[in-house]
Amino acid sequence: MEISAFLIAGLLIAAFAVFTVIRAVRIVPQARARNVERLGRYHRTLKPGLNVVIPYIDRVYPVIDLREQVVSFKPQPVITEDNLVVEIDTVLYFQVTDPRAAAYEIASFLQAVEQLTVTTLRNVVGSMDLEKTLTSRDTINNQLRGVLDDATGKWGLRVNRVEIKAIDPPQSIKDAMEKQMRAERDKRAVILGAEGQRQSQILTAEGEKQAAVLRAEGNRTAEILKAEGQALAIDEVFQAVHRNDPDPKLLAYQYLQVLPQLAQGPGNTFWVIPGEVTTALQSVTRAFSEVLPQSAATRQASASDDLAIRAANDAAKAAEAAAEALADAAEADGATAGSPPLPLEKAERHPPPETPPADQPR
Repeated sequence: MEISAFLIAGLLIAAFAVFTVIRAVRIVPQARARNVERLGRYHRTLKPGLNVVIPYIDRVYPVIDLREQVVSFKPQPVITEDNLVVEIDTVLYFQVTDPRAAAYEIASFLQAVEQLTVTTLRNVVGSMDLEKTLTSRDTINNQLRGVLDDATGKWGLRVNRVEIKAIDPPQSIKDAMEKQMRAERDKRAVILGAEGQRQSQILTAEGEKQAAVLRAEGNRTAEILKAEGQALAIDEVFQAVHRNDPDPKLLAYQYLQVLPQLAQGPGNTFWVIPGEVTTALQSVTRAFSEVLPQSAATRQASASDDLAIRAANDAAKAAEAAAEALADAAEADGATAGSPPLPLEKAERHPPPETPPADQPR
């Protein structure tokens, strides 16, 4: 019995010693820290690695994470300057730089940071209207970070970034914003369509203008060239006429050649013979019947010219027959049309000149 009692006592002492050693040795992970109080007073902060404390005298507090931490706060209702309630969801990035201050300067630094973020956010957003709040996230983030960094410095914290994750306006405001955006898009679409149509009409008008100008220039050039050609032709004819010096007899003969062409039209039912026909016939008859003045070359011609004189006599007879036929046709057309025929002066009929002998000058 005594042996068993000593054994039990030895085992208890050994267990106590082991437990004391375990409590005396503390291992702190990297980027962590633990505060130690000795007899209720802050003594030191345990660094990463193996640390030894006095059991039952030193009190070691829980591990404090020294890495940068991310905390997302639930959406908070905020009233804007134009009296609209919006819910803003924020994300906070901070880091513990002083474990002692984080443990002894404030009871719960996470709760303190959350409440400070909410109050600061309400102050910042309360001075902005809804549209500015939606478009000024960077400004809100910078203001929040400045205020939180100044306030949490004495708590052993450093606020690195503050981000607004979401800004949710009321559903009615969302519907109104969607309608406004839809109206803006429709407006831009109509404006772009009108601009495109205007540009198209301008380009079409410019093209038609250039085409009209080119056509006008082409027509003008064509008319100028045509007029120049006609002028050159008339000038050539005029010069040729003046160079050859035609007499009225030749003109009368040309007039008789052109006159039958007046009745060749398919719609002509009767032909009115002008009164100048008889005068032209008389001129042609006299041209073939009068004796032309003889020149020295003519007097020296051979007797073979008699054939030419006979041909001239035949032509004179043919002209006289044509004149009579025209006069008869005029009288017949006048009687058929029911109107008195035009007075036609009959050409003077001269007997053809006799052929002079070959030795007589012509």
